[in-house]
Amino acid sequence: MPACNTYPMRIAMLVLAGLIGLSGMSWAEVTVPAAPRTITVALDGSGDFTSIQEAVDSAKKGDTVFLKPGAYAQDLTIHSKDKIKLVGAGVDQVTMLGRDDLVGVLHVGKWPYGATDIEISGLTINEHGGHALGIFNGKGITLRNLRVKGMLFGQQVQDVRIEDCVIGGSETTGVQFSDSQALLVGNVIHDNDHGVNIAGKSDVRLERNVIFRSLFEAVVVNDKAKASLVGNTLVKNGGGAAFLGASQNEASGNVVGLNKIGFLVAPSSRTTTSFNGLFNSEADYMRAGTPNAPAPDLKQDSDVVGDPRFVDAEHDDFRLRSDSGLLNKGQFPFLGALPPVQKLSSVR
Repeated sequence: MPACNTYPMRIAMLVLAGLIGLSGMSWAEVTVPAAPRTITVALDGSGDFTSIQEAVDSAKKGDTVFLKPGAYAQDLTIHSKDKIKLVGAGVDQVTMLGRDDLVGVLHVGKWPYGATDIEISGLTINEHGGHALGIFNGKGITLRNLRVKGMLFGQQVQDVRIEDCVIGGSETTGVQFSDSQALLVGNVIHDNDHGVNIAGKSDVRLERNVIFRSLFEAVVVNDKAKASLVGNTLVKNGGGAAFLGASQNEASGNVVGLNKIGFLVAPSSRTTTSFNGLFNSEADYMRAGTPNAPAPDLKQDSDVVGDPRFVDAEHDDFRLRSDSGLLNKGQFPFLGALPPVQKLSSVR
């Protein structure tokens, strides 16, 4: 056995020896925590498991379950787990398809068990029965670099982070939260009936997301929910954002353009807006009612109204041109989610 030449190591061993002596234990009875493992799943049998569920069920705190490339006709429920990762070989290489007899494909948390500090990345999740991914009764859930084809639903979850994901193709809502706390950063949410729906007593922040081609609103906030929309690009939707019920909202630094309506604000909500770029066909602001009514009085002095000058909106390139009027507004170097293109210097 190598000699312990460092002072901290000698101290640690002396302390451990003292504790063993006081407890009456022997050195053989000391339990050393197991090192984190990587558990591999492969459909061809070259990994530790062919079943994702069996691999996750075997995982201990700190373990990573790695999915080799393949189309997995399987579903998965992660519950009663703490600090595990599910990592795919890449969104173009790993797809979870679900099973014919179940609604939804991947579930994190389950009543009454829950799940804590779970991270999922690097795979595609298809919808089944209208749902793709559900998170329930959990805390510390991170979803990163995923492609979700269908609804992502969260209920009674806390400290959720959804980052750099592509979410689209739901016949209802792309992302829906009820009584939850979440942060959405840098996602692309597209081609849903509604982009993001925030309800109940949720508290959700949306930052630098691009939400486009929603049949109705890009963002809807209902009930007593709280929402912060900062630096998003909400374009080509039926509406930009609807702040309804007794919701409390802040919208600042967003580009809300090429929609029918920009902001729909209920008098019962508490909504503040500033430094938004607005360019919508019917109205930039409307007051919710029966019927809804134009509300130009809600426009802020800091708003910028007019063509945002996207690079190529027809082909969904929503970067700002270097001559856009949405650069350097207030504390924002640019409005919206995407950095502007740089002006090319002349060639000599």
